[in-house]
Amino acid sequence: MFVLGIDPGLTRCGYGVVAREGRTLRAEAAGVVRTPATSDLPRRLADLQREVRGLIDQYRPDEVAIERVLFQANTRTAMQTGQASGVVMAEAAAAGCGVALYSPNEVKSAVAGWGGADKDQVERMVRTQLGIDAPLRPSDAADAVAVALCHLATLPTGRAVARATAKAVLR
Repeated sequence: MFVLGIDPGLTRCGYGVVAREGRTLRAEAAGVVRTPATSDLPRRLADLQREVRGLIDQYRPDEVAIERVLFQANTRTAMQTGQASGVVMAEAAAAGCGVALYSPNEVKSAVAGWGGADKDQVERMVRTQLGIDAPLRPSDAADAVAVALCHLATLPTGRAVARATAKAVLR
């Protein structure tokens, strides 16, 4: 089972791919898709769409898990984050992937054990669960891996096996 986790953003969109085989978790990839703030909004969304499509084509995730935006003080940033999230959802659905949304507190709770964990605690728990020695940077990539781990932790095992098997048959 492969899960693509996304920490949505327009300037920096974190991604993380995690595989689960039985009880074994393995990090496949983590990084950040960047779009230049100097470009106009439609161009940036198109660039993000192309990059996300490339990630889905390359890693062929069974499911895509996205961190849901609940609140941001800056309305413009919140709108852009929502638009970036919509691009990711549309690409995942078009590729036949299951799509799930998680709140920041759900991610923190699933990965670090409590919804009030800070970014450093979440990043350390991500590394612990995946056996990674070096810090995951930038934080957007670590957050995206945490979203993927949250999804794997909350996904019923039977559903995960059924989706992975169905996807393997279609390939």
